[in-house]
Amino acid sequence: MPDFSEKHIQSHTPMMQQYLRIKAQHADMLLFYRMGDFYELFYDDAKRSAELLDISLTARGQSNGEPIPMAGVPYHAVENYLARLVNLGESVAICEQVGDPATSKGPVERKVVRIVTPGTVTDESLLAERQQKLLVAISALKDDLYAISSLELSSGRFWLTQANSHEQLAAEMQRLEPAELLYPDTLSLTGLPLAKANCKRRPAWEFEQKTAFELLTRQFATQHLEGFGLKADEPTLGAAGAILHYVKETQRSALPHIQSIVTEHPNDALILDAATRRNLELQQSLGDANTHLSAVLDKTASAMGSRQFQRWLQRPIRNQQALNKRYDAVAALLENNAYEPLQTSLKSLSDIERIVARVGLRTARPKDFARLRDSLKQLPDIKSQLQHQSLNQLNEAILLFPEVVDHLERAIIDNPPLLIRDGGVIAEGYDSELDDLRDLATGATDYLHQLEQRERQQTGIATLKVGYNKVHGYFIEVSRQNADSVPDHYQRRQTLKNTERYIVPELKEHEDKVLNAQARSLAREKWLYDQLFEQLMPHVADLQRTASALAQLDTLSCFAQLANNWNYCRPELTDESSLIELEQARHPVIEQLSETPFIANDVALNDTQRMLMITGPNMGGKSTFMRQAALIVILAHMGCYVPASAARIGRIDRIFTRIGASDDLASGRSTFMVEMTETANILHNATPNSLVLMDEIGRGTSTYDGLSLAWSCADYLAQKLQCLTLFATHYFELTELADELPATSNVHVNAKEHGDTIAFLHTVTEGAANQSFGLQVAKLAGVPEHVIQQAKRKLKELETAHHGSHNSVPAETNEKQPSLPLEPTQPNPILDQLKTTDLNNLSPRQALDLLFSWQNKL
Repeated sequence: MPDFSEKHIQSHTPMMQQYLRIKAQHADMLLFYRMGDFYELFYDDAKRSAELLDISLTARGQSNGEPIPMAGVPYHAVENYLARLVNLGESVAICEQVGDPATSKGPVERKVVRIVTPGTVTDESLLAERQQKLLVAISALKDDLYAISSLELSSGRFWLTQANSHEQLAAEMQRLEPAELLYPDTLSLTGLPLAKANCKRRPAWEFEQKTAFELLTRQFATQHLEGFGLKADEPTLGAAGAILHYVKETQRSALPHIQSIVTEHPNDALILDAATRRNLELQQSLGDANTHLSAVLDKTASAMGSRQFQRWLQRPIRNQQALNKRYDAVAALLENNAYEPLQTSLKSLSDIERIVARVGLRTARPKDFARLRDSLKQLPDIKSQLQHQSLNQLNEAILLFPEVVDHLERAIIDNPPLLIRDGGVIAEGYDSELDDLRDLATGATDYLHQLEQRERQQTGIATLKVGYNKVHGYFIEVSRQNADSVPDHYQRRQTLKNTERYIVPELKEHEDKVLNAQARSLAREKWLYDQLFEQLMPHVADLQRTASALAQLDTLSCFAQLANNWNYCRPELTDESSLIELEQARHPVIEQLSETPFIANDVALNDTQRMLMITGPNMGGKSTFMRQAALIVILAHMGCYVPASAARIGRIDRIFTRIGASDDLASGRSTFMVEMTETANILHNATPNSLVLMDEIGRGTSTYDGLSLAWSCADYLAQKLQCLTLFATHYFELTELADELPATSNVHVNAKEHGDTIAFLHTVTEGAANQSFGLQVAKLAGVPEHVIQQAKRKLKELETAHHGSHNSVPAETNEKQPSLPLEPTQPNPILDQLKTTDLNNLSPRQALDLLFSWQNKL
């Protein structure tokens, strides 16, 4: 890092003095300093960019007797380099020449015109078209209460919500996946899933509620925020204010496309914690393959629709009235396969949502205007396909813009260049002054032809011609053989191999007029281009509403396509407190990816059967059976039809999963610790309206500990919490719970044995499994034959020790292990403590400490 003291700065050349003063204001980011046709970087910026971008590292001048490191990128390719840097989590300040070199006595005036950060990118080349880039801010309001605000600058979508616990905050971070996270210097981020986020500590005053209120009312041009459902003293405003302050600081321009803020209440949507989102593979696969739910089901036609699909998947709503409206729309689109022509029309649209945002930020490029024009021309055709009553709301939200289309058709040529810099964007006939300047600049009059004919006659050189190039301007060209015939007043301009080029005063005078006209023409064109922003600005809000409606229509069309192609059914939502009844349910991802027909199964969780104890062999389909129930509930709360022949779903508030685990090496947590932490979260937060998936609880510790914990957890879920539970286990002892616990039943996944091999039937049947088929599965996995045979001999020994019973708990004596729960023959201090402990008032950490203390005593 260079020395920014004034004494040190004064020791440099004027240009480097200017650089250092600007860099001092942006010390924590890379500074792209415009010099001619390049953006240059110096000192540590040069070293870092050379490493990240694989560009040459050179030197320029000296500082303290040492060469100053320098690296640069061409200005015309800067967006490619910016994209790479932003994807690596870097922030870049763009410093442009804003002064006139002709009038500058010293270095031309420069200033930072924009700052590109991972969470504030809007340029098309810097964004993945089907993914959101979110800038998120969080702040702590009081113990276990947090404010969360998020902004998608590339669309203007602005949200505000809160989390009521650290676990819920972690779930929100998993849901939002911020590209950039702002947080006050008083807050710790420990335990939050932020691997992909560029985290930036900001001063606490930026999160003050009063400052936020003033910023937001100024942005929305209102006296208060009650129209957005927010009071002046709303404590969560601070997070939104921090975002707005940061965006204004980085964009250095007005933000007219940010016109509202939406408050999201956590209880309005299904609550999915971070583990559940991960375990269900909603947007990320647990393995290397791209087989998560979103990748397989997202068949939207446009980028806008895809991002809407992700938003509905990230936040499945609970409002049954709104969900039924979505189902009605899907039903309408299924009639006569109406979704098919709609998808064709939607596919032809450009990303109106992001184009409008760039118009608001005044960063739209010529092609953006052309794409907006061509997309708006498609809207009458799309609206004509929305005549069904269930589509009226969307139809009314999609507005037509004939004036905008007409204006852009007259203003922009059919296929404009990428940048306005060199002109050629504004169509002929749009502005008479520009047309006149262009005619003069291009020599469109007969003047040059007349000059050429006159000079041929006067010199007698029939091959004489008048030409032009950007380097030498206008010239008279004659062949080398005719060079002796040129008049004395011809002044040689250039000698080539076979020709000579000359200039005459008359042609020079014309050249000056033309060059002046070119400069004036380009200036006029840029002015007209800037006016387009002013003329479109009043339409920004309506264009945003239209883009939002088109995105929803695209997602609903995707739902209709899935329903038609894969025989999905419309869910029936009931007011019953908690209920999930599915007939012939299938896993939406495996069904599409499997080469063999998927085996469907029924699921019934209701007042008479609130827990299913699931047994059966590994690879038999227990996890698939459990996951598909949860995924179907999520799809139903997106407004999508579901993969089943019938589905009835009651009031579900949360989904929990405890499926699989691995060591959390970064936090020093073992597999068992991860498993117990997730289990504690479920036991503390599940309600009778929650769906809980528990897979192989207790397998991360010793057999006795694991069985005891699994038994106790199942008992607590069934009797205390009474939530809807799918509980998969290898402990056959747990099947006895079906006779002891209320509303609990045994089911098992079928498998058929053929000698030493096994065939998985994947059907779920009532009753408990009678064996685990562990040796057969091991053989399928490729375990050596001699190991399998030795395991068989050991199995017989264990069965003999258990008097022929095949239990999962190995015998330590010749007596059969009694069933749990154990009845003590003498006072037991651990059981006494368990009876008197109020589990509802224990934190997850306290519960784990208690378990470990009991384990040590045993």
